[in-house]
Amino acid sequence: MATYKPSDYELLRRRCAELKDQGWKQSRIAQALGLTEGWVSRTLKKYRQEGQAGLAWRKPSGLDSRLTDEQLVQLLAELNKGAEHHGFLGAVWTRPRVNNVIKKLFGVSYDPSQVGRLLKKAISFSIFEYVG
Repeated sequence: MATYKPSDYELLRRRCAELKDQGWKQSRIAQALGLTEGWVSRTLKKYRQEGQAGLAWRKPSGLDSRLTDEQLVQLLAELNKGAEHHGFLGAVWTRPRVNNVIKKLFGVSYDPSQVGRLLKKAISFSIFEYVG
């Protein structure tokens, strides 16, 4: 099987549809393009359901945030009160500490590796709301 860059897959999907429209069988398309029959099958199914729009590249969507925009603003307000206000020794915020506050306030927990991403989103949302 051939190795393709992610940016090549839209072209491959379009080529699959072209070959199918020319009467090629799925197995022959897969072999010619170095793809699996399953990949070609899923591509052609999407093409049948959505037409050319189904072949377009889309950024994969991530999971929805478990915190609303309002909760993110509330989180920042709580963090601005300081770590000691929330019962921690010392004024330093760490990801596990922030996660602890999130869990206490909203009842959800994040992997500590994702807390930084969440805070970045909260800050950018907060700035946008303030400026907008």
